[in-house]
Amino acid sequence: MSQLPRPSARISALLASTVLVLANLGSSASAAPSSLQGAFTSAAAEFGVPANVLLAVSYTLTRWESSDASKATGAFGPLQLVDSTNASFAGAKGDESAHALQSTSAGPTVAAAANATGATASELKSNARQNIRGGAALLAQYARDTVGSAPSDPAKWYGAVAKYSGSADAPIALGFADTVFATIAAGASRTTSDGQTLFLASSAVAPDRATATALQLRAGRDSAADCPPGLDCRFVPAAYQQNSSDPGDYGNYDLATRPSDGLDIRFIVIHDSEVSYDRTIQIFQNSLNYVSPHYVVRSSDGQITQMVQTKNVAWHAGNWNFNMHAIGYEHEGVAVHGTIWYTDKMYQTSAALTRSLAARYHIPLDRAHIIGHDDVPGPNTFFVAGMHWDPGPFWNWARYMALLGSPIRPTAQGGNIVTIAPNFERNRPQVRDCQGDGSLQAPQPANFVYLRTAPSFAAPLFNDPGLNTGGTDCANDWGDKAVTGQDFYRVDRQGDWDAIWYAGSKVWFYDPKGSDVVGTAGTVITPKAGNASIAVYGRAYPESISTRTMAQYSIAAGQRYVSYEKVKGDYYDAPTFNDLAHYSVITTPTEFYLIRFNHRLAYVKASDVDVVQD
Repeated sequence: MSQLPRPSARISALLASTVLVLANLGSSASAAPSSLQGAFTSAAAEFGVPANVLLAVSYTLTRWESSDASKATGAFGPLQLVDSTNASFAGAKGDESAHALQSTSAGPTVAAAANATGATASELKSNARQNIRGGAALLAQYARDTVGSAPSDPAKWYGAVAKYSGSADAPIALGFADTVFATIAAGASRTTSDGQTLFLASSAVAPDRATATALQLRAGRDSAADCPPGLDCRFVPAAYQQNSSDPGDYGNYDLATRPSDGLDIRFIVIHDSEVSYDRTIQIFQNSLNYVSPHYVVRSSDGQITQMVQTKNVAWHAGNWNFNMHAIGYEHEGVAVHGTIWYTDKMYQTSAALTRSLAARYHIPLDRAHIIGHDDVPGPNTFFVAGMHWDPGPFWNWARYMALLGSPIRPTAQGGNIVTIAPNFERNRPQVRDCQGDGSLQAPQPANFVYLRTAPSFAAPLFNDPGLNTGGTDCANDWGDKAVTGQDFYRVDRQGDWDAIWYAGSKVWFYDPKGSDVVGTAGTVITPKAGNASIAVYGRAYPESISTRTMAQYSIAAGQRYVSYEKVKGDYYDAPTFNDLAHYSVITTPTEFYLIRFNHRLAYVKASDVDVVQD
C-alpha cells in the first residue's frame, strides 16, 4: 500500500502538540468547536476515542468531507453514518425493473448513533459536528464490544475499527482496519471543499490485530480473481440469491457464458462509487440492493476486488443493452471531489486491468468503448434524466487513455470531425456542487468544455432536452458538457469558437486557436434524404422486445454525428433466478449504428441514415 508523505519530525511534533491543545480546548461535550478539526478533537475527548483513530477512520471513509454526496447510497457525513431508508439504486439493472436499495449490513447506522448520542437522525445526517459525535460514540461502543473498554492505546482499537466497517467478512473488515492504521502511520492533511484545513500527525502505531478476534469474522473465499499478473487482486463475490418467492426477484447479477453465448463484450464502463472502498463492496454483497460491478478499485493503492465473473452480466450501467455487452468497474471515490480520490495508482492498476480485458475480448481502445457511466444513454424516454453522471468532470480521461496505449491525438487534419481534448491540468472551469450545498468547488483540473447556444461567454449554457435544467455549472449537469475523447461533427467556426451538432442542436464551445480539440478521421451518419428527422434510441433491441425511443431527442435532416460501428439488435432474456439452461439471446436482422449523440452515446437505425466518410 502506498504511503502518504510523512511530515518531518519537527512538523509532526508541532502538529501533535496542536492536536493536544485543541483536545483540551474542546473536551467539554457542550463546547462549540470553531472548526471541523475541533469537532473531531471534542468528539474524541467526549467518548474516549483516540483522536488519531477517529480522524483516520473519517479520512479513510470521506477524506474528511462533510457534503452529502453519498446520500444516494445511504451514507452521510464525515463518518458515513448509514440510513438505508434514503438510499436507492433504482434501475441499476436497466431493464425497467423497479428494484431499489432496501437495506444494508450491520454497521455504523444513524439509528444507533442517535441512541448513543441523543442527537436526532436529521442532525446526524446534516450536521458535521453531530455526525462526528455519532461516529465517535459508535467506535467507543465497538471498543467495549471487542476489548471491554475504551482504551487510551490506539493499537487496541483495531477490532473496533474493523467492526466500524460494517462487514462480517474478514477481507473487508480487516482490510478497512489496515487502511485506517496505515493512514495513522503515514499522517494526512488537506483542505476540504468548504475551506477547512485538517491534519493528522503521523504516529507509529502497531495495531493489535488480536482485538478483532471477538468479531468472529467469516474467512475469505478461495476463488481466484481474474486479473493480469502483478496486480493486487482478490475475489469477493457479489450476492446472487433469490429474494422472495417470486423467481424473478433476485440479485445482484445474471448468469451468462459471455461471449460464447453470443453476447460479445464491447464496452468497459468506468464508475465511481460515491462511498468508501469497503462500503462499496458491502453494498454489492447484499442481494436486496440489485446492483453489482465486475470489479472495484481502491483509491489509495489501486487494490482490485473482483465481485462478478466477466462471463456473467453485472447490473451497473442502468441500461440492460449496455450491461449485456459490458464489463463494469467501480472506483472508490466521490465524483465532485474527484481529484482527491482518483490517484495515480488507481489510474495505473485500472488501466492495466483494462488493457488485459480489452485484449482478451477485442474491445477497441477508444472513448466509444472505454466509457464512463455518464456515456451510457437512458434506455428510453423515462430514464434519460435520471442517468448517472460518474466518474464526473474530474476523471482524467487523457491520462487514462494514454495508460491504455491509446492517447488522444490527431489522426486527421482539415476535416470536420473533432475530438474534445482540453489540457487537463490547465483546464479549470467553474463547477458547482449542486447535489451538496450548492457551493462553487475550488478550481481543479477538469475533463470538459462548456457548451453554449451562441459563440459568446454571454450566451446561455446549452439546455439539453433530456435534462431540461436550463444549462448550469452544476457538476452533475452533464447536458452542457462535452468531455475529453468524445467525437463530434464540427459544423462552424467563428473566431475562437467551434460549433458542433449535439443532441439535435447546434452548440458552441470556446476553442482558442483550436487548442481544445484534435482532428479525427472517422465516419459520420446523417438522415436519409426525404426524412425531416429520425428517431434516437438508447438501446439496440429487437422489435419484438421494444421499439421505444428517447422521445426528447431527434436528428433533423442535414445534421451529422460520428458513428463507430454497426450492430444487430439483440436482447439477453434471463428473467428468473439461476436458470442458465433456459436463458437465451434473442436477435434480429435490424441493424443499428452506435453514435456519439450528446454527452452520451446513442443508437440510430441503419435503415434511417446514410453513412458519410469524412
